[in-house]
Amino acid sequence: MVCPFFVGTSPDAGLSRRMRIFLLTTLVMIAFAANSVLTRLAIVGGHIDPAGFAIVRVISGAVVLWLMLVLRGGRIQWPGTRHIFGAVTLAVYIIGFSLAYFTLDAGLGALILFGVVQIGMFAHGALLGVLPSRRKFIGAGVAFSGLVLVLWPGTGGRLDPVGAALMIAAGLGWAAYTIIGKKSDDSLADTAGNFVVCIPLVASLFWVEDTFFTPVGLALAMVCGAVTSGFGYALWYSVLPKLAQSTAAVVQLSVPVIAILAGALLLAEPLEIKIIVATVLVLGGIGLAVSARSPQAGHN
Repeated sequence: MVCPFFVGTSPDAGLSRRMRIFLLTTLVMIAFAANSVLTRLAIVGGHIDPAGFAIVRVISGAVVLWLMLVLRGGRIQWPGTRHIFGAVTLAVYIIGFSLAYFTLDAGLGALILFGVVQIGMFAHGALLGVLPSRRKFIGAGVAFSGLVLVLWPGTGGRLDPVGAALMIAAGLGWAAYTIIGKKSDDSLADTAGNFVVCIPLVASLFWVEDTFFTPVGLALAMVCGAVTSGFGYALWYSVLPKLAQSTAAVVQLSVPVIAILAGALLLAEPLEIKIIVATVLVLGGIGLAVSARSPQAGHN
């Protein structure tokens, strides 16, 4: 039986290969969730401001990716059209992500982020001519209702509308970055190039916000940039071509769950009923949508 996690994998590919991809994918999802926790911990703890965190994060990621590339004997892929788009979408994600976590809880931010990511990717497929089935429409509608629930003004007053808008922008940026990444021929070189070109874009925050740093804040931002972002994104780019598109969407549904649990355990963030219900709706709806088959039209 062919494992559905892989495109074009034969039964003879072997259990070890499938297990390796599964473990690498799991590691990436943990890294993605850690980005939310590290960012929230650094900013809400008063160790660093959002702009400073974003700048240190992207510089740290660029340095580590460049070193990895040098050790491999390769070179950074300098900007072509795709790399410029990749850098811009990465900058939108990093800036929106960092600023949003000034007011959003780690789990809530991750839920908004990845809900928007999956709906954005779903919409992209529809625009390219992939005709959605009834099941996809229903799933997308359920997921959207979950986002509406979590974004709707309600009890507790924990949702800041500006923070939510920034995270929505970050989600759209990450969706575009993921779509661009599917076309990568050299994941490490492309990711390194994206980070390097992204530096001046993110550094523009210096013009709009005063920054401050503490040793703890710098350390958290550097770990987020070097390990969970730089290494994590390079690994994700390398895994993406080995995953079916629907699987790539499904596995990312684990990130909000990991972030919500980590936020509750490590940051003492409350688990409200509203957030739990919204999480079930978003993850269940997207799972229903991406697991459905669609008739193809125009493009694959």
